[in-house]
Amino acid sequence: MRALVIDDEELARKRVLNLLEDVDKIEVIGECSNGRTAIERINADKPDLLFLDINMKDMNGFEVLKKVEISPKPVVIFVTAYDNYALKAFDVEAFDFLLKPFKDQRFFKTIDKVLKTTKTEANSNFEKRMVEFFHEYSKGGLQLNSVSKIPIKQGNKTALVDPNDILYIQASGYYAEIFVDSKKYVLRESLNNLAEILDSNVFVRIHRSTIVNLNFVDEIIHSEYSEIDAKMTDGKLLHISKSHKKEFLEKIGI
Repeated sequence: MRALVIDDEELARKRVLNLLEDVDKIEVIGECSNGRTAIERINADKPDLLFLDINMKDMNGFEVLKKVEISPKPVVIFVTAYDNYALKAFDVEAFDFLLKPFKDQRFFKTIDKVLKTTKTEANSNFEKRMVEFFHEYSKGGLQLNSVSKIPIKQGNKTALVDPNDILYIQASGYYAEIFVDSKKYVLRESLNNLAEILDSNVFVRIHRSTIVNLNFVDEIIHSEYSEIDAKMTDGKLLHISKSHKKEFLEKIGI
């Protein structure tokens, strides 16, 4: 079985590569540090097995799989640090999840399961689950407001955040800062991905780096040159860019 390891964190890739050295039946044919390169390697080299990170800087693992054109499809083992709602859509025997940080025993249990699954079984289940996931994803079935809590890991604890309590979200590099009352949570996720899965009737993009919850917009501040800002209930003043101004005003009924 030929494997490709895909993760934007070098240490994470090396961990998997080192463990695979003890698996005689799996040949590692390469490693990728981003989604774009991964798509090219998968379609060109046709690996049998993928160790695929879900959250990468340029795109997520689901977006990578959308562009996989080879047949039969590879067996996929998702590797991620976030045990959130999306993982539940793929909890099947054909492929597995390795939740970082995982133990060696957990890794080899997954490998044993993969090696015992025939190529036909793995491919059949892969196709079935991918179709189901992308169908739900495209129609907005996997929205954060459909679950009661959002798990956000913080050291050895996991905060359970109610989406309805989120005031606004701001981008900070490759992370999203989620503001809830007087607290701030940091999640390794892009604003583009969050905008797609949050309820668009409540959460509105007002800037390329800001999403607001309309329920917590207290005032609209008009300034010179027809520019406007949103004053939130916590007193924070957030600028509304010209490209998002029309949509924002329509959402609030102005």
